[in-house]
Amino acid sequence: MVDYDFMLSELKRILKDKGLKFTSQRELILKTLYENDGHFSPEDIYMIIQRENPDIKIGIATIYRTLALLEEEGLADSLSIDNGGKRYELGLKKHHDHFICTECGKITEFYDDVIEKRQEEVAKEHGFKMKSHSMKIVGICKECQDKNKQ
Repeated sequence: MVDYDFMLSELKRILKDKGLKFTSQRELILKTLYENDGHFSPEDIYMIIQRENPDIKIGIATIYRTLALLEEEGLADSLSIDNGGKRYELGLKKHHDHFICTECGKITEFYDDVIEKRQEEVAKEHGFKMKSHSMKIVGICKECQDKNKQ
């Protein structure tokens, strides 16, 4: 995983380049993504910050704006969930794809060399120069399948 100090220095550089102020609230949003493994809605991030830092005042609009900035600059990645908005995770992680359960909302990361190689081959066959991709497979996780059998 990328070092937190590197990500923090990148955030400071980006804010300076854009003429924006570095604030403890913006840092907390980045730190929350860094320290918590998973995929979070802006509301999830707000709740984590409030739980872990009850004395810090932060608005949900600040979280939305900061997440958009982090995503734009590659420090965060988002995953669109049908009827569930976006879920954010730390950017600059090793590439991976996602399984999304439509029953419980669970998101599971996976990586498969065969799928990655085949995507490159298909792109080449179509004369397409692939720069990046994002794959999500939507369905029902094993736990929910087992629960539905009962």
